[in-house]
Amino acid sequence: MKKILALWMTALLLVSMLSGCNQQSEEAYVPTGDALVMEGEEPTTDESGEEAVQELTLTYYKDRSMNPLLSTDFTNRALFSLMYQGLFTVDRDYQTEPMLCKRYAVSEDMMTYTFYIDQATFSDGSRLTTQDVIASLEAAQESNYYKGRFQHITEIMPSGDGGVTITLDTPCENLPILLDIPILKTSQVDLEFPLGTGPYYLDVAGSRLVRRSNWWCEAEEMTVTAPVIDLLPAGTPNEIRDDFQFAQLDLVCADPGSDHYADYRSDYELWDCESGIFMYIGMSPQSEVFSVPEIRAALTYAINRDYIVDTYYRGFARSACLPASPTSPYYSQSLASRYEYDAAKFSQAIANAGKFGTKIEFLVNSDDSLRLKVAKDIAQTLRECGLDVEMKAVGGQLYRDCIWYYTYDIYLGQTKLSPNMDLSPFFSYTGELSIGGMNNVAAAALCNDALANHGNYYTLHKTVMDEGLLCPVLFRSYAIYGTRGLLTTLTPSRDTVFYYSIGKNMTECLIQ
Repeated sequence: MKKILALWMTALLLVSMLSGCNQQSEEAYVPTGDALVMEGEEPTTDESGEEAVQELTLTYYKDRSMNPLLSTDFTNRALFSLMYQGLFTVDRDYQTEPMLCKRYAVSEDMMTYTFYIDQATFSDGSRLTTQDVIASLEAAQESNYYKGRFQHITEIMPSGDGGVTITLDTPCENLPILLDIPILKTSQVDLEFPLGTGPYYLDVAGSRLVRRSNWWCEAEEMTVTAPVIDLLPAGTPNEIRDDFQFAQLDLVCADPGSDHYADYRSDYELWDCESGIFMYIGMSPQSEVFSVPEIRAALTYAINRDYIVDTYYRGFARSACLPASPTSPYYSQSLASRYEYDAAKFSQAIANAGKFGTKIEFLVNSDDSLRLKVAKDIAQTLRECGLDVEMKAVGGQLYRDCIWYYTYDIYLGQTKLSPNMDLSPFFSYTGELSIGGMNNVAAAALCNDALANHGNYYTLHKTVMDEGLLCPVLFRSYAIYGTRGLLTTLTPSRDTVFYYSIGKNMTECLIQ
């Protein structure tokens, strides 16, 4: 079937080139958050009238880790939601549902959580244990991908009554949103190909995912139902793109914000998938210009975020006037509207402070060519507003050293925020992002208030923006391309490309 499709796609591409298919591809770049589905499309049926068995081919890098606690490769991570499960799962709107967690309790001060696990099994039939949960969370705490989520976690230990207790150093209203971390066997947390509790497992040859006949639970609705998913070894981004366009692959994940991104030109359905990657501008407290509070607070008006998103990220990013993802429940659209692009306001702030024509140094990481383009665009706007901007593009450790030692006036930074949009790493004294003099005792206290009650995010964000503690730019997204009509109900979330629910409810699972 795949070979027939490949021949058909080859013919289609030749016809498309002759008829000018470039017009269609221009429109295809705009992500909507939902699949672009043909009107009136119906599921494929066989001659008996029954719905056909789903056939699906995906890809992964066989020479890269398939351990979800270790891997940072998005192509491989796309498969993890089919193989592994966490205590909880989080949808594309940042809403949390229990998964491996059966019940949980929260102390009155919201600093101690206890989780009790369901009767789940790994793909080899062995039972999930509380020790597996503890070992996996402890391994995640040391991993590059998940360690930022443990900013406030001080202890993970058995509860004494069959559960797992997590203790925090500050009240936290919604710890479960951080615990969609995949749970592995205690003995396998360091393996490259560990077993999971999800609906599929990787076969011994590493050539396909096989649907478990002994899966411990059933999902309410699953987009992926194939009994076997063939896996085509991944090559370069261009080769993955070509395999998809010639119908060898049914779904691929790409990063339009990467230097290695390859353009897709065939017919497809398209989804955007939140990445959590946050781009912002940091300001030196020792800068002649940006040590002035009024100028710091006004920098937000000099950033034409919508233009940057459309021009450099093909729509695979979201403008952010506040330091939180616009798709998260912590983002206030009404508050954000106060800080939108208005270059005249920034120019006026410079003039009022008597800094018109002052020279500043704009630091950017030269290892990221797309970020460098964005920085040059912002620099030009700042020049038009009245500053003399000199670009300083350096890479590797030198870039980080320059931030630590204040050898800049402003810098264009990028980091991955945790799902609860915690800003503590920026403002707490021990935070990993508290560089360039960004630590701030009052702001750190506001971060803790926000964690304790989500209503306080408004006050935190207003303070950050009014005092110019940092200047948000955007949140990046990944692109997911799918064979048209095959996965129309796909609802990818930040860490779960193949998101599904097993019907549990947070309120019902909470022990009162």
